[in-house]
Amino acid sequence: MISKYTLFVALSFAGLIMAIMTLFLLYTTFTDYSPTEQESIIMEKTDLPNTVPAGKLELYTWNIGYCGLGANMGFVYEEGEKVRPEKEYYERCRDGIIYQLTTLNKLDFILLQEVDEQSERTYLDNQVQRFKATFKEYEAFFALNFAVPCVPLPLISPLGKVKAGILTLSRYKAIEAVRYSFPSAYRWPKRLFMPNRGFILTRYKVSNGKQLVIINTHNSAYSHAADMQRLELNMLKKIIEKEYALGNYVITGGDWNQNPVSFKQDTIQDGNLVKTISPGIPADFLPSGFTWAFDSKYPTNRDVDKPFAKGQTKTTIIDFFILSPNITSVRVNTLQTNFEFSDHQPVGIIVELK
Repeated sequence: MISKYTLFVALSFAGLIMAIMTLFLLYTTFTDYSPTEQESIIMEKTDLPNTVPAGKLELYTWNIGYCGLGANMGFVYEEGEKVRPEKEYYERCRDGIIYQLTTLNKLDFILLQEVDEQSERTYLDNQVQRFKATFKEYEAFFALNFAVPCVPLPLISPLGKVKAGILTLSRYKAIEAVRYSFPSAYRWPKRLFMPNRGFILTRYKVSNGKQLVIINTHNSAYSHAADMQRLELNMLKKIIEKEYALGNYVITGGDWNQNPVSFKQDTIQDGNLVKTISPGIPADFLPSGFTWAFDSKYPTNRDVDKPFAKGQTKTTIIDFFILSPNITSVRVNTLQTNFEFSDHQPVGIIVELK
């Protein structure tokens, strides 16, 4: 029989746990990152060219996986074993990503996703400042899309504080930079610990009198996010079509977390195990004339349930570009890194403004 004292201690302990949980939820609610639908991003004062040449341009998009999802990582949220990489391994991935980008000559635009500004998973290292310091000849635009004071899971070793977002680097002076918020379908309290996704739109003058619009996007992931994915695509569709109707050039790139239209598993023949993500982007997402630009020969993303093993780890294509009809795709290629530094491989494209 349980004594009154034991029962009292058990109830007191349970009450203390409930009080801590309640206070934690209240604190997280009041400090919740809730961006508005549109937010201007401060444009730095630089001496960069204020006009984009009406010719060929080269861009790269890369979800760098906060430099913490290299080939050796199996992430606990994806049924893996690790919450975060060891610090030495994190630094190796971070330095590898930066070095890889610096070897690509002088790119016109670099679109990065999952860039940590101050997160415990990456030892509070400010990656945004590191990229700015490395690419001093670029204008940088950073926008948060994941800011949580503490992600409490797993309980024994929680992910902790996360502050991360997307980063656009440009060799030209923008005339506008805006963060757009995607609509969210997550309810309280789950929404407190999930990303507030969005995209960065930057606008540039072109030498022929038109404007170039660059969109850096990072859409929702996972099959349970199908409703949000549909809302996000509808929002992007309206903006892309509106800008093109105004006569502007529009390039949209990033991590879509869905396969591009016309994706087929059997086109990837490099020895990787390939999967298809469902639901895919609807075939009528954009009118005819728009180009879905991706390298069909190589995957851009891998599963992170275990360390990467070619031919055993599932891979797919979810990183790509969409070009408006007044832009020609000259060449698109996926840089083969064997997922050494990130769970994504970078995708580059050379375009020509018609």
